[in-house]
Amino acid sequence: MIEGNDRAAIRALMFDLGGVLIEVDFGRVMRAWAAAAGCDPAVLGRRFTFDEAYWQHERGELDACGYFASLRSSLGLRISDEEFAAGWNDIYPGIVDGMPALLAAAGQHYPLYAFTNSNPTHQREWSTRFASELSAFRSVFVSSELGLRKPDPVAFAAVAGRAGFQARDILFFDDTPENITGARAAGMQAVLVRSSRDVHSALQELGIDTAPARGTS
Repeated sequence: MIEGNDRAAIRALMFDLGGVLIEVDFGRVMRAWAAAAGCDPAVLGRRFTFDEAYWQHERGELDACGYFASLRSSLGLRISDEEFAAGWNDIYPGIVDGMPALLAAAGQHYPLYAFTNSNPTHQREWSTRFASELSAFRSVFVSSELGLRKPDPVAFAAVAGRAGFQARDILFFDDTPENITGARAAGMQAVLVRSSRDVHSALQELGIDTAPARGTS
């Protein structure tokens, strides 16, 4: 359901990537790192946190070598940067079922954009591996390039401006409640995505005719 002031004011749609278009599984990362280190992935999973180094990495303030050094300390791992990167990029199982068709339908009515919290290592992976699906977007805004990340309302205002719109002109889709709150604080209308069915329902509310999404609820 679209929660906002005026559906008629919507002039563009903006989507998160991880969890909305691209599947994300941190368990795969922990298993890859554990295999490289010869340890228990469950232990790594308990130790891993979204700490300040993680946020700095996604704002472009800390490079991959610096972030991997931080992980060596926080996780107690002794693996190479190459092994860290390989496991880090194993996070993406594939594309969320039903989303390419939904983007194709939406793109016939609105300009489409993406805004993702990401880092250069991940960006090199998803921008190449999912290039076909990403071609639906006129621009993909990445936190590490902006120096700003969701859920900061300033970040949403910045990407709206770069897309050539006021925040109030944009309907934003994200799977994280905090990011929805940040988008709304910036003036965007926003939809919390728990599956592609939520995107499908929102597009129907906008009068976009598309086949039912196949994503699970």
